[in-house]
Amino acid sequence: MLRNRRDWQSLAYLIALPLLAAYLWRHPELSLLNALLYGLLLFLTLGTGVIHHNHAHLRIWNGRQLNRLTDFWITLLQGHPTFVFYPAHNGNHHRYRHGPLDVARTYRFGGDTNHLLGYLLHPVQAALVLYPLIWRWLLRMRRRHAGVSRYFLRQYLAVALLWMLLAWLDWHKFLLLVLLPQLHGLHWLLATNYLQHAHTDGHSPTDFARNFEGPVNPLLFNIGLHTAHHRHPRAHWTQLPALHQRYRHLVHPQLNAGPLLPYMFRTFILSLLWPHRASRSLMQPGKKNAN
Repeated sequence: MLRNRRDWQSLAYLIALPLLAAYLWRHPELSLLNALLYGLLLFLTLGTGVIHHNHAHLRIWNGRQLNRLTDFWITLLQGHPTFVFYPAHNGNHHRYRHGPLDVARTYRFGGDTNHLLGYLLHPVQAALVLYPLIWRWLLRMRRRHAGVSRYFLRQYLAVALLWMLLAWLDWHKFLLLVLLPQLHGLHWLLATNYLQHAHTDGHSPTDFARNFEGPVNPLLFNIGLHTAHHRHPRAHWTQLPALHQRYRHLVHPQLNAGPLLPYMFRTFILSLLWPHRASRSLMQPGKKNAN
């Protein structure tokens, strides 16, 4: 019943995350093993965010009921509703592709930047402009499709009930094993926009996104192959490597950034010591100032 059999990897992440949290809840002792397992827990919050992204573009299952159950499962794991991707990501980011109408474009906040402070601030800045967009969309849905809006609001209710139950059981463990990992996942979900688009050209038909290669892609469902994803948003994630080869030579060489972690190290850390390592914007000055 899976749309693509490779989504066993997605299901494995979605099952492993709560099982790992439950194990650490039951075994809270300080040990090297538990420290490693907690690191794995944090990694799985990244994977869940990518799975959420993929599920919003192309549903995992062929059946409606299984897809709805997956919506609620991801909602509970992430601590925020899955429906927010439709107005904030599909209806905004993919529609305007980091252009002047994209409300969370990176060059909207403090100029066209690509540095450590900008990366750290972007999730907060993006949330402040995306949530009003989400609530306006939800109000429109309430007027036009009341049943659909009730379905979406039930996702908020599910999160609230789970949080209250876990906090009642043990609020220390809830903060450490549930809320903090969820915030970690949310940070990466929003900060990825900065990694993939800061100092790209939001006015260009080809140079609006940055691509990453290396281990990030097999581990996180080819999330680094961003130009191909924008060009083919409903392509399954397993198709992106082949599509990436079609576009790789068409984008500015600076936007094929290699592996993710070395890119972050040289862009956000080395550039503080050696300014010549700093990122350079591809957007023309006049266009930066116009937004």
